[in-house]
Amino acid sequence: MTSFLQLILALSIIVAVAKAAGYLSIRLGQPAVLGELLAGLLLGPTVLNMLGWPFFSDAHLGDSIKHLAEIGVLFLMFVAGLEVDLEGMLRSGRVAALSGVLGVAAPAVLGWVVALLFGFSSEAGLFIGLVLTPTSVSISAQTLMELGVLRSLEGITLLGAAVVDDILAILLLSVFIALTGGGGGGAASILWVVGKMSLYLALALVAGLWLIPRLARWVEQLPISEGVMALVVITALFYGWAAEVLGGMAAITGAFLAGLFFARTPLHEYITRGMHTLTYAWLVPIFFVSIGLEANARAMGAGGSLFMLVLILVAVLSKVLGSGVGARLAGFDNRQALRLGVGMVSRGEVGLIVASLGLEAGLISEGIFAGVVIMVLATTLLTPLMLRALYPGVIPPGETASARSS
Repeated sequence: MTSFLQLILALSIIVAVAKAAGYLSIRLGQPAVLGELLAGLLLGPTVLNMLGWPFFSDAHLGDSIKHLAEIGVLFLMFVAGLEVDLEGMLRSGRVAALSGVLGVAAPAVLGWVVALLFGFSSEAGLFIGLVLTPTSVSISAQTLMELGVLRSLEGITLLGAAVVDDILAILLLSVFIALTGGGGGGAASILWVVGKMSLYLALALVAGLWLIPRLARWVEQLPISEGVMALVVITALFYGWAAEVLGGMAAITGAFLAGLFFARTPLHEYITRGMHTLTYAWLVPIFFVSIGLEANARAMGAGGSLFMLVLILVAVLSKVLGSGVGARLAGFDNRQALRLGVGMVSRGEVGLIVASLGLEAGLISEGIFAGVVIMVLATTLLTPLMLRALYPGVIPPGETASARSS
């Protein structure tokens, strides 16, 4: 088969298995995202190793799927932004800030301490702590959207805390690189990172509040087929690109901001319908399955298994305690704080990127890197389960009570 035929066959398998697994998950009273994540684990190297099947001979097939998955997570976060009221998010600023700050500090410190107990050097331990700091809120956002509670106080605050978390995690990594000699610029390189982030956020805010609403109304009047949706796709992709390349932040943060700004336009409902169809029909299932396709539990040797289990435990507890305590100090009650803390547990692509840098620099071994990948997968699987348990009695939109009881 040609490379193209291999790609479309792989995509058809991925989307079909993901949707079937999502349906089964809903029938069992769990979010669909959990089934889609487990589908990835099933198709990945841990079980079936789909990409290793004889008729999938294209060496670049995995990269092609990964690129589509990355577009999927951008669109997922854009849709999450569409669901959120910007003014409401700004009103939750104090809670989001405290949750984000403590949600970074706790994993960094606990990860460092645990690494020291396992015999790592102080420098390597600090790096492992940094690997635990980034949150991938896309899984939590999807789960809360399925439950119909993303617009709740906890959901809105969670998204704000994730933005704070992203900024702080990148800043801490920059400080670490500068202090250990990798950046070569010391304090100047740190100021450069802060400056880039500040400039990007300022430009994104100005464009989002002033330019995007006017541009959307203008494009709507043009005789272009699906012109508004084309503008939405262009903006989501460009905001994601600019966030990472110009602002030094995660691309998903840029896509989320673009969604926030389009939510303020009169075309909000039209854009939401179009993006839901485009995103959930194929791109989001590819993203969820791709996480399992990259995780190989067999890569962990027996010696690293204990460290991996402890790493997963620390990854979960540090976010629940850090972000949860931050929310509690800012005025949330215990249940709200717990929901917010659990929503921050999932890790993702930023943590993997940081771990890759450590692997290249010799700070962690390939076995530990495999453990980090499994930690990302484990926290990703646990988050929707825990969130679902924290919303008892909530019936997701579109799911009937009889379906839940059957």
